Amino acid sequence: MSVPVSQIWAVARYVLEQRLKGRQRYPLVLMLEPLFRCNLACAGCGKIQYPAQILKKHLTVEQCLKAVEECGAPIVSIPGGEPLMYPDIGPLVAELVARKKYVYLCTNALLLKEKLEAGLLTPSRYLSVSVHMDGLRPEHDRAVCRDGVYDQAVAGIREALKRGFRVTTNTTLFDGASPLRMREFFDAMMDLGVEGMMLSPGYSYGKAPDQEHFLRKSRTNDLFVAMLSNPKRRWRFNQSPLFLRFLMGKHDYECTPWGNPTFNMFGWQRPCYLLQEGYAESFQDLMENTRWENYGKKSGNEKCRDCMVHCGFEATAVNETFGGWRGFAETVAVTLSGRL
Repeated sequence: MSVPVSQIWAVARYVLEQRLKGRQRYPLVLMLEPLFRCNLACAGCGKIQYPAQILKKHLTVEQCLKAVEECGAPIVSIPGGEPLMYPDIGPLVAELVARKKYVYLCTNALLLKEKLEAGLLTPSRYLSVSVHMDGLRPEHDRAVCRDGVYDQAVAGIREALKRGFRVTTNTTLFDGASPLRMREFFDAMMDLGVEGMMLSPGYSYGKAPDQEHFLRKSRTNDLFVAMLSNPKRRWRFNQSPLFLRFLMGKHDYECTPWGNPTFNMFGWQRPCYLLQEGYAESFQDLMENTRWENYGKKSGNEKCRDCMVHCGFEATAVNETFGGWRGFAETVAVTLSGRL
């Protein structure tokens, strides 16, 4: 596994503080969406299917920072849309780093080299450039529905690494993914020199153009077992080992959607990043007035039946790690052995 010790300690301390305060529900990662606009139209994405007048809008830096303070999570993920199209991304990231938030700037990297050359971002241990990579060249270009994107993303990764940035990748997997090709992809990313890789099965966004290739639970387990059994020691994953074991079917976790709350131009999204069932005006309203019992596998909600996505279950795995000796011991054992 590859998460910096300082980040692990910050998350562990935060979780212990929440538990000592007796809080049952608390956020770990804020999903901050300053805009929905993007320079790609991926078939599996439901975020860019908004009317043109919505896609032209974006949050102000002040709105973003207010949400960060309201939420209080130690980690801020900035997806979109494409955040490098946000006109104030440089000042926003600088403000978050100054607040010692661990920031994951999630980008398709089409603009990365250009923005870095312009001095838009400054390397920091608090900032990770998280590049969307859905496999090797043919698979990635097919997933994003445009040829040549893989090569541009690789060029962006190399530029960021050359300039001293932390770089991770994030990969969404769909039905039909080849375990062998994915293992080759892991090798390729390690050869590039990225800090670590993040993996998640796709979720069936209602607005996504392609509704045929989202993974169901049993297929998710089969795919991740085939990919991650007998992992190479050189592979580094920038996420909880227990979450990866959950994807392999070795744990049966319940979703904690409040662990990764989402804030965008409409407000605080209920109940999570993936479902749009209304918006709360404040973070407190989201936490106190969302009917959480209506979501997750135990609820029987059809929309949650096959979901195993990181934004619902990574927080569960992290809480398991720092919530007791059993989860902590398992995490340490997996980390030391390199065996999932």
